[in-house]
Amino acid sequence: MTTDFPYMNASLPVAQRVEDLLGRMERTEKAAQLTQSFCFAIGELPDDFDIDALPEEHQAFVRQTQQIDAAVERGEIGSLLFIRDAAVANRYQAKALAGSRLGIPLIFGFDVIHGLRTVLPVPIAQAASWDPAVITAGAQVAAREARASGIQWTFAPMIDIARDPRWGRIVESAGEDPFLTSIVAAAQVHGFQGNLGPESIIAGPKHFAGYGAARGGRDYEDAEISESELRNVYLPPFKAAIDAGAHNVMSAYMDLNGVPASGNSRLLNDMLRGELGFEGFVVSDANAVKSLETQHFAADAADAAARAITAGVDMEMSMSEPAYASLPQLVEDGRLEQSILDEAVRRVLTVKFALGLFENPFVEDTKMERVLGDPGHRDTARVSAERSIVLLKNDGVLPLAPNQTATVAVIGRLADSKRDTLGPWVFGHSTDETVSILEGIRARAGSELRVEYAAGVGVPDRAFPSPFALQDPDPGSGGIGVIDDDDEELDRAVAVAARSDIALVVIGERQDQAGETASKSNLDLPGRQLEMLQRIAATGTPVAVILMAGRPLDLRWADQNVSAIVQGWYPGTRGGDAIASVLFGDVSPAGRLPFTWPRHVGQVPMIYAHYRTFAPQDQDKRYWNEASTPLYPFGYGLSYGKFEYSNLQTDSSDIAVGATTNVSVEITNTSEREADEVAQLYIHQRYGTSSRPVRELKGFERVTLLPGETRKVSFQIGPQQLSYWSDVTGSWVQDSTVIDLFVGGDSLAQLTSSLRVK
Repeated sequence: MTTDFPYMNASLPVAQRVEDLLGRMERTEKAAQLTQSFCFAIGELPDDFDIDALPEEHQAFVRQTQQIDAAVERGEIGSLLFIRDAAVANRYQAKALAGSRLGIPLIFGFDVIHGLRTVLPVPIAQAASWDPAVITAGAQVAAREARASGIQWTFAPMIDIARDPRWGRIVESAGEDPFLTSIVAAAQVHGFQGNLGPESIIAGPKHFAGYGAARGGRDYEDAEISESELRNVYLPPFKAAIDAGAHNVMSAYMDLNGVPASGNSRLLNDMLRGELGFEGFVVSDANAVKSLETQHFAADAADAAARAITAGVDMEMSMSEPAYASLPQLVEDGRLEQSILDEAVRRVLTVKFALGLFENPFVEDTKMERVLGDPGHRDTARVSAERSIVLLKNDGVLPLAPNQTATVAVIGRLADSKRDTLGPWVFGHSTDETVSILEGIRARAGSELRVEYAAGVGVPDRAFPSPFALQDPDPGSGGIGVIDDDDEELDRAVAVAARSDIALVVIGERQDQAGETASKSNLDLPGRQLEMLQRIAATGTPVAVILMAGRPLDLRWADQNVSAIVQGWYPGTRGGDAIASVLFGDVSPAGRLPFTWPRHVGQVPMIYAHYRTFAPQDQDKRYWNEASTPLYPFGYGLSYGKFEYSNLQTDSSDIAVGATTNVSVEITNTSEREADEVAQLYIHQRYGTSSRPVRELKGFERVTLLPGETRKVSFQIGPQQLSYWSDVTGSWVQDSTVIDLFVGGDSLAQLTSSLRVK
């Protein structure tokens, strides 16, 4: 390796350095830069270690690691994922630099989805905060911890629109709405990437595109999405992430409209790069390139490689034997253009230079524990959780009043499960630092209240175990899945509730029942949790439900029969403290639902932004057996405060096509306590080139109001909010029309006005 070449000169522009390096690379070296491999590092093994003595499944694991080690030393890999220790990253980086003729460093990626050591609320919960600043702050914490651990790139945010709650990965999403998801996407990208300094990481929005529309909510199934819905609903969050500066995008696994997304040139080259303006590099989802053969799209692995890179997939995420190893021969045989290979390498190298990896390839591993242990990170996690909690029902039992309550029953195994408090899709966490809901309530109650705990019924195991359990360094959920003692524990829970002033019943789903490969055929509470809730309510003790889940569950009985319902999500490292602060009234809840909450799985998919269609007056009577309306509408959430909306105005009642005006409204806190409200603006277009949904979110702002305070909130309305893709013209249009405006605290907002566009 030499330092005399221009590409090693940090004072030169990145583009110039990239071109110089690219011109010196051989085809095999180029293919290496486009290969990312899974690496479950196990450390150096003694020379006399007997692999054959291990169980067969462990042998494969060890041999895979040895193969990766050897490939890195030969300079055949450009990126590794799943390494989360600075010292291990440095060891692999040293091997890579020694094995690279030109001294090209590795880039390390990892699933930093909602935190690393400090675990933030799951992404769907963060979206429920409707607070971009808090979301950005959380992503900054995650980036800081990741970079200190040797990670420079995260496969996040996941910004797939999720409109079917059966889909397990709704927990990773920002919900059903493209406007809210776009705001959340930009906030996360800003938080992760910052200015690409030493405490920033590359953001990788995923999965492009339409993964959230899998048939039946079944993970990995194909999706059929109309051109109009694809452009109006599924693409805007990616546009927002790209405009925020995202340097990477991950392509999806599944077939979209009959073409696998990772082999779809129209999707990746024409739409992503041509229309959305993406200039970074595309990585495939895990094994998605080789899967082109599995999906009967490509003839073999080499054909899959040629079709994927030609379609716009720059880097292959490979679990073993990368298909992109065939790229040099494909060029040699004339099956792949050299310019396509070079352009993919150019994009990857550009990011490595931009991150400063050529100048600083190693991590200062002595500061890793200090950064991971920063107490300020835990404070950020607590604030994020507090602002994410949604109060769904309250007849006055909350907040808890210590002067009126002597004994509190906390019931439910999830209440005492630290691992489940963190939620799915975390791998660098420590449950030693996690505050469970039970611990949070006990700490907040102090000596003022007597807190008595009963485990209650178990939450049964999955019928098909999660494939990610082996990757979890701290999977312990105690005896949460044990159901042999259900009868005994249920009787004890009922007895504890009966002698208490209020029962706080924690129910929901275990963390491995949400996320990837965690789709579900119904929305029922697992096991006998509903029976437990019914028996506790029958004691006459007031009941407040705390729901731990990443999807809406069937709460019809609870909504009719308990005193309060709190959607606590999977709230993260300081989740127990956050939930306690809401229960005791230290914080007034202001989280709002980022999805429509159906009454029953038979209504799915149910969204607020539906069309009027035929007989709109009977929209609530589509089913003969129950109302075809949601249990809770999109944007919904209660508060300990009370708010009134008034004086809805537009700067002008008429505007020209292409012009912009302001919409303002006054919000008054009519209660006697400080509280947050989320003001939401919805529109409906009365007529035009195409019909439009009954309501569409086009603006929101979370505001803190003192008792009696009135605040004016303003929103902009212009072509960005009023344009849409029309199948009539095959293009984006803005119509001369009348726009109905609705402002309020959820998607059923009643304060209305109109705006004429001429």
